[in-house]
Amino acid sequence: MKANILVVDDEADLELLIKQKFRRQIRENTYKFVFAQNGVDALLKLSEHPELDIVLSDINMPEMDGLTLLTKIPESNPIIKTVIVSAYGDMENIRTAMNRGAFDFVCKPVDFEDLELTVEKTMRHVTQLRETVRAIKENDILKMYVDETVLHFMTHSSFAHTLLLNETIVATVLFMDICRFTAITERVAPNTVVEFLNRLFDLMGKEVTALDGHIDKFMGDAVMAVFRGDYHTDRAIEAALAVRKAFALEQGVQASDTLYSPEVSIGICSGEMVSGNIGSATLKRLDFTVIGDAVNMAQRLQDNALPGQIVIPASLYEQVKESFKCQLIGEVVLKNKSEAVITYNVLE
Repeated sequence: MKANILVVDDEADLELLIKQKFRRQIRENTYKFVFAQNGVDALLKLSEHPELDIVLSDINMPEMDGLTLLTKIPESNPIIKTVIVSAYGDMENIRTAMNRGAFDFVCKPVDFEDLELTVEKTMRHVTQLRETVRAIKENDILKMYVDETVLHFMTHSSFAHTLLLNETIVATVLFMDICRFTAITERVAPNTVVEFLNRLFDLMGKEVTALDGHIDKFMGDAVMAVFRGDYHTDRAIEAALAVRKAFALEQGVQASDTLYSPEVSIGICSGEMVSGNIGSATLKRLDFTVIGDAVNMAQRLQDNALPGQIVIPASLYEQVKESFKCQLIGEVVLKNKSEAVITYNVLE
């Protein structure tokens, strides 16, 4: 276990003594020491060496003493732990040091065997803290990439069994495609393209979740969302209207000599579908998603939608015609459908 240690002491001979006593650890690169003369110098060294794990600090020093330094260290790095190494080993100083965040206290003259054990104990604690922080960050990243339904399952002991369960549900699927987006990818810097696309995806996600839907997946420059529960069809259409309105207000991006103003085409379909964990267990690539004719229909309706259109089939129109103003588009022939489908555009 490698330890990066900052020694803070105004006694010039302490640096030489530490290098002598820990020469084996220094040679084997298990201990790396940085030295500072006082608290002010220590804060500078902390900013220059973010890899530091432990501070060994005296109390009585010019400019800034060790007890004051204790209150400043968390501002520089909250993970670092401080061991006070001082001749002022009375109970008052020990209690003050501990109350200000010291991890341990070693009295001078220093017993270097005891100091080494203290460093090892402190380093184990720091390592545990770093692993905890890393786990929290990984969990936050996991939330960005894993469907919230799966994360909910993961918090239960029956997680593995639950993932094997599939069910037939009645829901509404919303397919949204950013129109003509591929053209700008050939004319705009990659970073600009990704930032712009993510901004539009974020906009879609906010409108969907605001109406209790969830983003099932991102596919290139398209989004698939699913609405379940009470009034799922109405909520899906309201989300589509909100996304279309938000796109109209969204600032565009300059592509060569042309200003690209974002537009969206949308397809919506309701019906029965299978909900389950689908993918390759061997490759460990599984999505908790929905499949079925209604899902395919929503995607094909979106394929036929013009920029700004929200296309629904006649069967869905009959369900929502009293709640939403729609305009007849006409019959369209969809892939793998033997008969033409009558479609409508949702206006408001």
